[in-house]
Amino acid sequence: MITIPRIVIAGTHSGVGKTTVATALMAALARRGLAVQPFKVGPDFIDPGFHEAACGRVSRNLDGWMLSRDTNLQVFARACKGADVAVVEGVMGVFDGSSAASDEGSTAEMAKWLGAPVVLVVDASAMARSAAAVVRGFESFDSELDMAGVFFNRIGGKGHAEILRVACAGRALGFLPAREGIAVGSRHLGLRLASEVLDAGRLAEMAAWVEADVDLEGLLKVARERSRGIDAPAAAPARRGTRSRIAVARDAAFCFYYQDNLELLEACGAELVEFSPICDQRLPADIGGIYLGGGYPELHAARLAENREIIDAIRAFAAGGGAVYAECGGFMYLTEAIVDLEGREHAMAGIFPTRARMQPRLAALGYVEADGGLRGHEFRYSDIDPMPAWVERCEARGYRVGGAVGRYVHLHFLSRPDFAEEFVARCAEVTA
Repeated sequence: MITIPRIVIAGTHSGVGKTTVATALMAALARRGLAVQPFKVGPDFIDPGFHEAACGRVSRNLDGWMLSRDTNLQVFARACKGADVAVVEGVMGVFDGSSAASDEGSTAEMAKWLGAPVVLVVDASAMARSAAAVVRGFESFDSELDMAGVFFNRIGGKGHAEILRVACAGRALGFLPAREGIAVGSRHLGLRLASEVLDAGRLAEMAAWVEADVDLEGLLKVARERSRGIDAPAAAPARRGTRSRIAVARDAAFCFYYQDNLELLEACGAELVEFSPICDQRLPADIGGIYLGGGYPELHAARLAENREIIDAIRAFAAGGGAVYAECGGFMYLTEAIVDLEGREHAMAGIFPTRARMQPRLAALGYVEADGGLRGHEFRYSDIDPMPAWVERCEARGYRVGGAVGRYVHLHFLSRPDFAEEFVARCAEVTA
């Protein structure tokens, strides 16, 4: 039985400040000495970094489209061990998901699966009494959803807060003033990385922002009294003994990984060893595979191109039969070149005979399903030149050259765990 107090921070729409509010709230609760377990609804790699910085625990992704209800509850229950409270940041607007006709893939669906009360973040910067109509509409849209309260964000001052308080009597749990330096800036794939913009001083400032204008005791009371007990599904299989070492690219260029993907690889017998394609000249020793995740290779293309030693090492590893798996930014790195918006070419590994070209507009966004139930998503501002016909196509819009598999799709391995098992087994064959 899952009994931990929990709260979902949702929004009326994207851009209302959910990540800023959720991160600041996590930091404020952690400053009270609580062990806060963070979560993010939807396929997001950036927001979890803010969560981890705020409360010192790895944030997990929950997704109602990529993963089943039972799998999501397994992830939730496993991550909450040792925590005092769980804070879940929603995705887009609370009812936005993969369908216009149902709540599939939405924050609302996840909140109901988790038996969690929801606090709605409303951007009140250009509203007064009309905010009451917005709140009432969200409260009445789905009677099965426990809409427990409201955070009004970007308010103009005490007078504005009093209008909202009277108009939405009994619903407000916090009035957060617009304040320069609190909100986190963004770029083409979303917010800037936590490592770029968060330090102890800024986290303290964010926590103080929430502590001054949010009823934290009232919020915790909601979490304790309105979180429903949920039957926990069977635990995931126990971890196997080490079968192979896998090198995982991890630096400023490659940083988009689902934590549960990494842990599933470990459960299948992988020992994960990190390396940096930007800085390192050699691959880790005695590896059977390489995992190149997504990130921002286009922002670091010049440095990646200059490091020919590691590129040559990866090429030699793949040519020698080593198992290489690359997603999105990692796939771009394995093409012949990344071409920036000014038309400059930055030579990459050249395993896949194509070029990745940055686009001025979003090139792809959405969920992707492959044969056999393997699911993932795309979110990218680049595209590749036509791939030669001789290159083998594989599931989930992937390509295979020798032992290297590359695709733009970010897969969630828990959608079909045997995918991770097969990759680890392939890596074990390399070092056998």
